[in-house]
Amino acid sequence: MPALVLLGAQWGDEGKGKATDLLGGSVDYVVRYQGGNNAGHTVVVGDQKYALHLLPSGILSPGCTPVIGNGVVVDPSVLLSELSGLNERGVDTSKLLISGNAHIITPYNVTVDKVTERFLGKRKIGTTGRGIGPTYADKINRVGIRVQDLYDESILTQKVEAALDVKNQMLTKLYNRRAIAVEQVVEELLGYAEKLAPYVADTVLVLNEALEQDKVVLFEGGQGTLLDIDHGTYPFVTSSNPTAGGACTGAGVGPTKISRVIGILKAYTTRVGAGPFPTELFDEDGEALRRIGGERGVTTGRDRRCGWFDAVIARYATRVNGLTDFFLTKLDVLTGWEQIPVCVAYEIDGRRVEELPYSQTDFHHAKPVYEMLPGWNEDISKAKSFSDLPKNAQAYVKALEEMSGAPISAIGVGPGRDETIEINSFL
Repeated sequence: MPALVLLGAQWGDEGKGKATDLLGGSVDYVVRYQGGNNAGHTVVVGDQKYALHLLPSGILSPGCTPVIGNGVVVDPSVLLSELSGLNERGVDTSKLLISGNAHIITPYNVTVDKVTERFLGKRKIGTTGRGIGPTYADKINRVGIRVQDLYDESILTQKVEAALDVKNQMLTKLYNRRAIAVEQVVEELLGYAEKLAPYVADTVLVLNEALEQDKVVLFEGGQGTLLDIDHGTYPFVTSSNPTAGGACTGAGVGPTKISRVIGILKAYTTRVGAGPFPTELFDEDGEALRRIGGERGVTTGRDRRCGWFDAVIARYATRVNGLTDFFLTKLDVLTGWEQIPVCVAYEIDGRRVEELPYSQTDFHHAKPVYEMLPGWNEDISKAKSFSDLPKNAQAYVKALEEMSGAPISAIGVGPGRDETIEINSFL
């Protein structure tokens, strides 16, 4: 049962799309198991660049079946637009499967997200405003709309009425907004039913049968470990579980079926949105990382905050995910620095702390303790093996591997599909 989980080991945007695409030719199924169109992957194939927001990266690999699992929240208009865009570029999207148990992002979820974030002012979380959080809240409150509800108008209407009973009170009395009409929402949602119907399936059954037949299934997380609702830098997190455990609940497979867990690490660190970030840079180095690395959110369009590599976070990701391997991306971005700082610990109120503090207060006060590693000036984008890398680049990778607690099995040396050094096979 070759089932692999591939996830972000930092705050997201580590290059998961490139890693998934690298494996795509050997994988039978690629499964998104959480999140929604608040995440994005950029995949470069030859001279073509694809920005994926909701679809699994496996959609670009012929022969691979892409799956949107029950743990994902789906905005139908975004999904259909993304499918249309790929079809226009000659990509076959007919094999896509969508769980009937996945929850729908409704128009009122988007409205609530935007007005709530605006209302919070300086205390805002930094959401994408795409309705992700309110949809997950509806799911937990048991007033959510699922994909399967689109095919029963009576049930759909009842569920929309139940959800809007409370939300319209909030919108009109607290936020001074107009009430949302039940009929309008139902009509819009029913309009998606026929277009989505060819893709809707019992994906839990499909995936478990595939694993029993020794098919290779890759579970692809959105965002990253430090954005996990339970294990991230709460409250500055997403509304789901990008960590490895989320693959089991978000796709409907048991933990004993997972054979490998691969963490994607950027050779430095970035994050989008508000929240603590110990190694964040506000100087020329930070600006250089942003410029050279093209650090702009695929989905949000926002500039990413940039900082040096944080080994404390990497060790934490290894622990909470049970990582078996790392895929180190964007090593090429660091070319040209004489010395490269790496955060090996934090200083908190005069104390040296080598593991991620569980206290939110302590983490907010954490200051990075750096170890300086020698840099390199050679172009590494053409490197095909680890020995092709400059000695200092090799030493940097080895140091990160030792600090992070799991072997680095692949290294990205450029954005292209073929600009990857594979040290150990993931399969």
